[in-house]
Amino acid sequence: MKIIPVIDILNNITVHAIKGNRQKYQPLKSALTTSINPIEIATVFKSQGFSNLYIADLDAILGKTPNFNLYTQLAHMGFTLMIDAGVTNIDTIKKLKNCGTSKIIIGTETLTNTNLIKEAIEQIGTEHIIVSLDMKTNKILTHPRFNGSTELFKLIKTFRNIGVSEFILLDLSRVGSNEGVNIELLKQTLTILNDVDGGGVYVGGGARGVDDLLTLKPLGVLGVLLATALHLGKIDSNVLGQMGLLF
Repeated sequence: MKIIPVIDILNNITVHAIKGNRQKYQPLKSALTTSINPIEIATVFKSQGFSNLYIADLDAILGKTPNFNLYTQLAHMGFTLMIDAGVTNIDTIKKLKNCGTSKIIIGTETLTNTNLIKEAIEQIGTEHIIVSLDMKTNKILTHPRFNGSTELFKLIKTFRNIGVSEFILLDLSRVGSNEGVNIELLKQTLTILNDVDGGGVYVGGGARGVDDLLTLKPLGVLGVLLATALHLGKIDSNVLGQMGLLF
């Protein structure tokens, strides 16, 4: 199980994401740094021993041009880089790969056609694609023009049949909330994947501290996305290193 710091970017600065209410997001206040510059925050994470980094480019997700220069800088820092830039076409996916992105996130919130995932897997390989199951109050978020099911478990089966091997269960209603991970929904998702022939899951939203990580680890999740707990100092990188979670 990997611990993956998250940097949420809006209006080109790092913000504190809370419950998916993007219009209310404020500049980040952190116990780790006074900076709101994404590169400087990434540098802090690097110094703490983190090797993975997740970028949520909210500007791109909301329809602006992805910040390819930023992604390239972060990749050159040596991170295994996961990026959600609201991709809607194969050209953007190829550009993200060329920037050094290890894992390209395709979120259900912005996806309109499952053929994009199929094409992406064919052209750059399933190991570089992660589908984010974007949830809010136990409902899957899908684009109004999405051509597939809006029922979570049917959707997982569809994606798995296309060839998706890795997912993120992203509970936006719990992001930054200090409410804990939705364990019941996670277990149901893992059960569905086991039924269809496997696949791995990363978890995003709600993890509060080491106790939550100890609950998640035996479930077999691939990794946990963290932001608020790190910036509040509730999860210390030294402790994570001792637990063998920094790799």
